[in-house]
Parts: sequence; structure tokens; C-alpha cells
Amino acid sequence: MRLLLDTCAFIYLATGGAMRPEAVEAVAAALDEDEVAASPVTAWELGKLVSRGRLRLTDEPFQFFNGLIARPGFKLCELTPEILVKSSFLPDSAHKDPMDQILIATARALGLTLVTDDRAILAYGAEGHVKTLEC
Repeated sequence: MRLLLDTCAFIYLATGGAMRPEAVEAVAAALDEDEVAASPVTAWELGKLVSRGRLRLTDEPFQFFNGLIARPGFKLCELTPEILVKSSFLPDSAHKDPMDQILIATARALGLTLVTDDRAILAYGAEGHVKTLEC
């Protein structure tokens, strides 16, 4: 399974946070195949969380982001103009967060399963619009 990490899943993996056993197994299997991706959107979200005092990290957000991306099995998704435009035209989109819309569009465009604990994204996935895995 090819995976795209939502920011929450990225943080859980980088910090050793608790994830559902199914998600842990899927991520481990995908890492063995070099199939775990993160979006540049996650780097932006990390910066915003830290700047607003909602997340404390031992490293600067950019170093934190690059630290996980540099590990074997991880890769960085390209954020293309096509994906950005597609994020504005998601079917039946009830999700209002533009960064989540970009992550959804990225997963859809690249055929990735979005690993998240975001209830709105999981509900959108349950409607069949994007493949999701609850972390």
C-alpha cells in the first residue's frame, strides 16, 4: 500500500506517538517498499503549529520535517500546480481546510492512501472520494 502521511500521522511517526496497530503495520510494510510519502504542506503545517505554540519540537520545524523524510522508505511528494488546482474541485467536498484539500487532492492524483486521524477526511474517504487509513 502506497501511503501519504497527514501532518498528524507524520508527527506520530516522528515522535513515536501512539497509532492504531493497523496503521503501524501498514506504515512498516510501506516503508519496506519505499512507499511512504509526505507533502510539502506538512512542512508548512508544522511551522504554523510551532509558531502558534500548539506544538513543541526539539528541533526547528524544517529540521524536524527533513529528519523524517531523510529516513529510508520515506519520500517527498511533488506539489504540482495541477494538484493545487484539483484541490479546488474535489467532489462533494465538505472539508473546509485548504491544506487538507491539498493533501486529499495529492492522494487522489498519485493513487495514495491518506493516513490520518482527521474525522472529516476519514468521513470523506468513507464516501469513496479518497483512500484513507485511520492512524
